[in-house]
Amino acid sequence: MNFKELNILPVLETALAKEDIVSPTPIQEKAAPVILDGKDVYISSETGTGKTLAYLLPLLSKLRINSKDLQIIILTPTHELASQIQDQLLRIKKNSSVEFMSQLLIGSASIKRQLERLKKRPHIVIGSIGRILELIKMRKLKVHTVRTLVIDEADKILMSESLSMIDKISRSLVKDCQKIFVSATNQSRSNIIAEKMSNGMIEVHSNSNQVIDNIEHIYFNVHENEKPELLRKIIRACGTKRAIVFTHRNETAKQIADKLAEHKISVGEIHGGRDKLSRVKTINQFRKGKINILVASDMVARGLDVKDVTHIFNFDIPSKSKDYLHRAGRTGRAGDYGYCISLMSNEELKIARRYQRELKINMTEASIYDGIIKCEGVKV
Repeated sequence: MNFKELNILPVLETALAKEDIVSPTPIQEKAAPVILDGKDVYISSETGTGKTLAYLLPLLSKLRINSKDLQIIILTPTHELASQIQDQLLRIKKNSSVEFMSQLLIGSASIKRQLERLKKRPHIVIGSIGRILELIKMRKLKVHTVRTLVIDEADKILMSESLSMIDKISRSLVKDCQKIFVSATNQSRSNIIAEKMSNGMIEVHSNSNQVIDNIEHIYFNVHENEKPELLRKIIRACGTKRAIVFTHRNETAKQIADKLAEHKISVGEIHGGRDKLSRVKTINQFRKGKINILVASDMVARGLDVKDVTHIFNFDIPSKSKDYLHRAGRTGRAGDYGYCISLMSNEELKIARRYQRELKINMTEASIYDGIIKCEGVKV
């Protein structure tokens, strides 16, 4: 199937071709007709399968460009994901010459500047739940014309403290407002909540709750205090040009970044201890290849989409299988090959067995000696 058969605007198809996207993914094929038909929908698909475009393309195809009304609100759990969606929209606009207006509304940015930009009457706003609700309460964000509400990473934010705020935003919109829920996992609890918020919601799935096949899962058994030095050795041995290291805590992320930098490894850090501007700057440097290794806390595990990430390193392994899925999904995207390498103590090995069972993956043990990684059946 091609985008034309999905009734996506030809100019959008042309814009995608400039990014070497020439055919829809399975989740895009399934979601587009439902969204174009104006139905409420819960979209779930594994990471790296094009979920953002699965809703953006049909929504842009039916956008009323000649109107100055606000028509779409997109809610995200992190500022990074909101910025990423805005960047995607800006690329589509540039490559298609479709003159829609979109605006980023996040809590850490100047509200005065945001109010000024709102005077330009955006068709789409993307942002954090708190800031968008704040602007609605101030009556600076006119939402009576909004026809679609998108809740990205629904499995996370529908089961968080933000739910009451989302409900207030939803209740401020017209009754027949289309609601689109997007997730990499199909969680029964978030589905139930979404059902209550929607009107006859349709569920569209494509291999959700699964890790894609083109990722190798490798682990090293190591004492906790030996992890920093082992990580450095593995990074050198792999020769990776673009990798993400995940940790649980902000302090750990900083310590790892400092240690790697001491050894002349090009590295940046992103976590809750850093302000919004420095996080955005670091992510942009990583995207542009100015730094090779990004050390991140879990705050960016969801939604971060950077091309050509070859390796994911779990310095601290997540306690839940679905969180491992989100981390692993930062590599092996769009059909590329990737590696997810975990550094695990004896205690953590018990958790890894659960990953293998619940996610149906095979984790292979590896070792390193004299700068060479040995992993049976896998070339790292």
